[in-house]
Amino acid sequence: MATIDADVLLPNERLQELASDGELVQIHRGEQYAEEGDTFEIDGETFEVTAVEHRTLGDLTDEDARAEGSEDLAAYRERMERVHRDRFEWDDEAEVVRHRFEAA
Repeated sequence: MATIDADVLLPNERLQELASDGELVQIHRGEQYAEEGDTFEIDGETFEVTAVEHRTLGDLTDEDARAEGSEDLAAYRERMERVHRDRFEWDDEAEVVRHRFEAA
């Protein structure tokens, strides 16, 4: 277990706000940025990484999308394509890492 910088796992202020509000309880990233049991802090509140799992984009569900602050998987996919523009193309076989977390 380690204490990590919230910016490493949640790379922008909007994601950190969603996590603080409880609207974001997991994030899929292209690489692993934390281990289960790691903690991070947002505005004085401590969060613990409760699970880290390797998956593919094709594994994602509407439930995953909602856990990441999107209405459904289609909206999540649109957001990823918009945010990452020229460096991202949705590929169901692409490997990602899900990081789940909760307020400690």
